[in-house]
Amino acid sequence: MSLLEVNNLTIIFGGLRAVDGFNLKIEKGQLYGLIGPNGAGKTTVFNMLTGVYKPTSGKITLDGEDITGKSTIEINRKGIARTFQNIRLFHNMTVLDNVKVGLNNQKKYSVGEGLFRLPRYFKEEKEMDEKALALLSVFDLDQEKDFLASNLPYGKQRKLEIARALATNPKLLLLDEPAAGMNPNETAELMETIHFVRDRFGMTILLIEHDMKLVGGICEEVTVLNFGKELAHGETSKVLNNPEVIKAYLGE
Repeated sequence: MSLLEVNNLTIIFGGLRAVDGFNLKIEKGQLYGLIGPNGAGKTTVFNMLTGVYKPTSGKITLDGEDITGKSTIEINRKGIARTFQNIRLFHNMTVLDNVKVGLNNQKKYSVGEGLFRLPRYFKEEKEMDEKALALLSVFDLDQEKDFLASNLPYGKQRKLEIARALATNPKLLLLDEPAAGMNPNETAELMETIHFVRDRFGMTILLIEHDMKLVGGICEEVTVLNFGKELAHGETSKVLNNPEVIKAYLGE
């Protein structure tokens, strides 16, 4: 059974079919790419997978469970986490507290226990501090745990966003243009980070990306969207050399 199965996913905005009959299967542990020209519908797919948009029709199954149309919080608890093209950190919070936000879906103490600072509150907060710090150390960010997130270099902000997403304990990690705004050295380091995350956490990863060097270097399979419909899918090297893909996506 595939970890993620998407069947005939469609969404219509005011008569416009932004995504039309989209299908996708991703196996556990796979690195999969979703590519296509601007406006093709890639981020719209991500928004449906994460509950930001409710599909007009179609079905999304995660690890055998139908999650179609569920809320963002429900879907995150079921096991999908994401990052964004424009980094969305809590810039006025510390690096450590940003990761602790990701752990909040696992806390068990009640509002009352937190309000009155009862023993269970302190116990769980200490455990979350330890978990967050351990995760930061994986990304070599533990020394900056008390920094404001806004004070981190751009590449480290990307790492922090990934660390925060992983703190929610996902089965599937969605990365929306993780290399956006990066220089070549940062992109090369990002490629290593993505491989590391897959291998270290046994993570399944689906990414949107325009950097074809990155896509070709890490994705095992890709699907190409164009005008909301699938143009091609399959083994990455074959798809990237497909004349139709080159014409539509690269504009050649």
